[in-house]
Amino acid sequence: MTDSLPDRLSTNPNSPYYDEEILKRGIGIRFKGQEKTNVDEYCISEGWIRVAAGNSRDRKGNPLTILLKGPVEPYFRDAD
Repeated sequence: MTDSLPDRLSTNPNSPYYDEEILKRGIGIRFKGQEKTNVDEYCISEGWIRVAAGNSRDRKGNPLTILLKGPVEPYFRDAD
């Protein structure tokens, strides 16, 4: 296993950017200098994260998400 994180990662198993092995290690996200714990997906190169919009659900039962733009800094929690 490498110590580099992918440019884009999702927690949704239906996403093409889902990687269970990396998620098992534990990922932390700093967004605009603040620790975020509710990130569903991130992209470093494009500078955005997706977070759940409260308890709202779409018609298929998936949580509705909001796209937030800014600097994204992912890291492995076990490296702390």
